[in-house]
This record gives sequence, C-alpha cells and structure tokens, in this order.
Amino acid sequence: MRLIITGGAGFIGSNLVLFLHENYPDIEILNIDKLTYASDINFLQPLKTSKRYHFSKIDLVDREAVREAVEKWKPEGVIHLAAESHVDNSIQGPEPFVMSNVVGTFNILEECRQFWMNKGKDESFQRFLHVSTDEVYGTLGREGYFTEETPYAPNSPYSATKAGSDFLIRSYYHTYGLNVVITNCSNNFGPHQHEEKLIPTVIRHAFRRTEIPVYGKGVNVRDWLYVHDHCKALMAAYYYGRSGEQYNIGGDNEWANIELVNLICDILNEEVGDGPGGDYKKLISFVEDRPGHDYRYAIDASKIKNELGWSPAGDFKEKLRETVLWYVERLKEAKGDKGK
Repeated sequence: MRLIITGGAGFIGSNLVLFLHENYPDIEILNIDKLTYASDINFLQPLKTSKRYHFSKIDLVDREAVREAVEKWKPEGVIHLAAESHVDNSIQGPEPFVMSNVVGTFNILEECRQFWMNKGKDESFQRFLHVSTDEVYGTLGREGYFTEETPYAPNSPYSATKAGSDFLIRSYYHTYGLNVVITNCSNNFGPHQHEEKLIPTVIRHAFRRTEIPVYGKGVNVRDWLYVHDHCKALMAAYYYGRSGEQYNIGGDNEWANIELVNLICDILNEEVGDGPGGDYKKLISFVEDRPGHDYRYAIDASKIKNELGWSPAGDFKEKLRETVLWYVERLKEAKGDKGK
C-alpha cells in the first residue's frame, strides 16, 4: 500500500514513520514535509537505504507541487499531520498557521479527492486520516471531559486554524462522500519533540542551570499521551475507524503544569544530579501567563477504546523517565561530553 504521510519529519510524524516502517511491511511511505524549524529529517536516517521509504520536500501551500506528488505517487491513503502547532508562535504571527493548517490542508485534501474520484469508486481502499488536536474544543473547568460531541470553541489562532481544517475534512465526507476520519489528540510527549514545547523546555533549562519558565502559577492542566501510544491509535483509526467519524485520543493522564515540572525535576535529581543546591526545582520561575491560555484539557477516549480496542499502554512515569533521559543524552552530545 502506498501511503503519504504529511509532516513526517516533525515530532509525531517522524515517530509514526519509524513505527510504520518497523511494524507494517506492506506499506510504502512517501514522507512530505517542508522542513520548518520544528522538523528534523535526521530522525529518519535509519530509513535512508530503505526501498519502502521516500521523502519529498514540499510545502503543502504549493498546490502545484502537491498535485504533482499525488499524481506521481498515486497514494492509496494519506495520514495528514503537517501543521504549524506552537500556540505562542500563533499569537505572535497567525498568518503561517492559516496558510499551513487551512490552505495546506485544503490543497492535499482536494488533490486527493480529484485523484481518487478520477480513479473510480471500485478501486482499493482509499482513506484520508486527518490528525488534529483537543484544543479545538476550547477549555474546561475543573470538571468534565471533551467528547466527540463537544462544541468547537477554539481560543487561539492555532486552535482556530486546526478547527477550520477539521471542518474542511468533515465537509468532504458529507459533500463528496470522501473516506475520511478525524482524530483529536491530547498533549503528546516522547522523543523528537522540538525544544520549544513544555517538557523539552524544562529539561533544557534544567540541564543548562538556567531558570525554568512556568506560565502563571502553573495550575493549567493537560492530559499527556505518549507519542508511541498515539501512533498505535492512529493506525487503529486508519484501518478500522468508521468513515466520516471523529475519534478523541487521550492518555487518561492529567497533570497540572507545575506538578509535571516538579516531577521532571525529581527525575533529573535522581538520574543526573548536580542540580543547584541539590534540587532542580530551585530553578523554577513563574512568568507572565500567555494571552487566552486555556485552563484545562481532558479527553474522554471511550469511543476509540470501545469501537477500535485501543488504549494507552505502559506506565506514564516510566515513559516520562525514558523521555527525560533521551533528551539529556542529546544535550550531552551537543555539549560534547557524551558518557560523562
């Protein structure tokens, strides 16, 4: 099966490409990525000589380049992850988010629609899986969970553009009968994440003995999902999800930001040591909260669990410890003291 992965050099995308290559030998992958600052093609070096992996540097905003890739590759499926995703950046400059998340989504979606409809309805299984976020639902109070029926209420330019892309995908199912599935996930963590995100930021600042910035009082709550669990959920949705349906993917794992930061510091104290005064928590510094900061996200993932048999696996603290050590090793390599 020929599969296009968009954004396959990003955090979730690179983990998904490696996961697919290892566990699905019948899949041949074309990775489309424009290689922004948040991408790193080096994560995919193990696949450099593989005959089942191919890469094309394409910006999805370039409609002609997208058309050429689709017509040349003749995909039987697409998993669409490419997106601008950092909320702070969307506040500083929303235009790239509109272009990548809305226009880019339209281009790959429309080119696939035209290609698949021209091939005819009697061809092999063709599906477009759109990977989105729980942030489209807005914010929660202390109680309740996001379900697939929760009304959309995005509060940042990032989440608004992701909501727009979700609506485009939905419309192509109802208008054209395109075989689409939407997934909305909670916060991911694991290897390959860009340093601007919370967990890598905490580790980087602690490693360098600089202040660890925490927004507000650190009371904002997030549900954390291990990226490899997310990859398994995506493939369950791709193969077995019902066409036109939406599936929430969460980790059943809520943490207030300050509690998570403290836990990371405890891991660093145990595994690395040498914190200031014996405790990395002494580096924590509360900074001005960002505009429109959603208070709490929490996912009700019962639909994907009941329909598709997926659930997050493993112990969160164990996976977090593995993640922390992965970043520490890379920071050591960058500093030139590997093995010390």
